[in-house]
Amino acid sequence: MAAQQGGAAETDGGRWLYGPFSRYGALTAAATFAADQAHKWWMLKVKGVQEGVRTYATPFLDIIYVRNTGISYSLFDQKTAAGQYVLAGFAVLASLVLWGWLARGGTSRLMGWSLGFIIGGALANALDRVTLGGVADFFSLHAFGFYWYIFNIADVAIVGGVIGLLYESYVASRKDAANVP
Repeated sequence: MAAQQGGAAETDGGRWLYGPFSRYGALTAAATFAADQAHKWWMLKVKGVQEGVRTYATPFLDIIYVRNTGISYSLFDQKTAAGQYVLAGFAVLASLVLWGWLARGGTSRLMGWSLGFIIGGALANALDRVTLGGVADFFSLHAFGFYWYIFNIADVAIVGGVIGLLYESYVASRKDAANVP
């Protein structure tokens, strides 16, 4: 009897760390992290892109290296190393919370992939904060005189992950509404 209770507790405790869709999240997070960091390494070390120098790639896309010391749109700008460590720590904490959500409440592969994109992107940007003193952004989309913010692969992954979660919640709510008597 005690062995069964211990086994149940171990299973439940393990569920905090790994659930049925955690594999999808882990693989997606690892691939996102690797792709983002490989791209940044290539841009900075191989191509030698200099900070603030704009290269025109297409009529709607420029390549420019900008070190973002804040969060989206440079909100909460932190120029000090301590500030960068705080923002990196917040990204790691948010990633752990999202991982716990996936392990405990993951409901589909889409949710696993979506949370994996967000976690991988957040951790990649956190590493930039610690190693570069800010997030390395490169892509500048523009059209008709309007310039969008400058972003990187990790940012695209985070936005894609959020879109996936929104879609997942929309589909789930439609299914729930269809089953109401």
